[in-house]
This record gives sequence, structure tokens and C-alpha cells, in this order.
Amino acid sequence: MIELLILAVALSMDAFAVSLGLGAKQLTVDNKKLAMKVGLFFGFFQGFMPLIGYLAGIGLTSIIESIDHWVAFVLLALIGSKMVYESFGEPVEEEISVITNKVLLLLAIATSIDAMAAGFTLTLMETSIAISIVVITLTTFVFSYVGVLLGAHGGAFLESKAELLGGIVLIGIGLKILIEHTLLN
Repeated sequence: MIELLILAVALSMDAFAVSLGLGAKQLTVDNKKLAMKVGLFFGFFQGFMPLIGYLAGIGLTSIIESIDHWVAFVLLALIGSKMVYESFGEPVEEEISVITNKVLLLLAIATSIDAMAAGFTLTLMETSIAISIVVITLTTFVFSYVGVLLGAHGGAFLESKAELLGGIVLIGIGLKILIEHTLLN
């Protein structure tokens, strides 16, 4: 369960970083309404996408069973490396002038694509997919909600640090899976 919580937090760092930027851009006084919308959009997609990855992983399990730990490691290392790399770049929110539902939908999908790939690793964890989806959804909702509120109060400087931390944690989870399945078996 601890591994699932760590995965959920790491996956939510992308959404958290974008939420900080959205909160910093928001110039209205209704930050709680925006925080709720961002949390719902990001939480839903961040929870739904791992299910797709999980189902694909189940379908592939019999084919790649002998190397599934390597596949999980490579996926998490790539996702984590991408997050680390993006933490040094220009935030996406700089190009957004108005925060609409369409913009939130696109951002929610963009930040959750990585979660689809990470969903494959859920086939290697000893937890139910239903619990995993609930934990990832709620974790992302909370991080996104808080991210908007922090961003609105000057927390935008945390953006790159959140992505960097999330990326490092995902790489670490990938290494843990690889070590458990190669050295400990």
C-alpha cells in the first residue's frame, strides 16, 4: 500500500506543477472554484488512465511475463526522466491566456498520459486496481486543488521542483521493481 501511495504522489506531481501555474495565472478572487475544477479534471484523468495501462498490461502479461519487470522499469524511467527534463524547461501554462474547460480538459489529458504507461506497473503490484484508481484519483485531486491555491498565493516557484521530485520518485519505483524481480527472485 505504501508503494501505491508513493506512486500516486509521484504521478500527481505533473498535475500539481501545472496546477501551481494555473493558480498563479488566475486573477479572479474565486480561486476555490478553479481549484475544484482543476482537481476534478486532473483527478479523473489521472485515475482513469492507469486503468487503461493496467488492462493493456494484463493483456500483455502472458507474452512478456519473463521481462515484465524490465518493461516496468523502462516505462517508469522514461516517464521519470521526461518529468526531470521538463522540470528545467518553460512551463506550459505560460502560453495559456484564458483557463477554459477545454484548456483544462487538454491539460488533464496531457498530464495523465504518463499515468497510462505507469498503469502497466500496477499489474506487478499486489493491490487491487479499484483501490489503485481511487488512491491515484484522490491523491491527484488533493494535490491539484492545493496546487491552484498555492499558485494563487505565490507558489509558482515550486512548479519545477514538484516535477523534478515526481520524476526522481518514478525512476526510484522503477529501480525498486527491477531489483525486486531480478536480484530478489
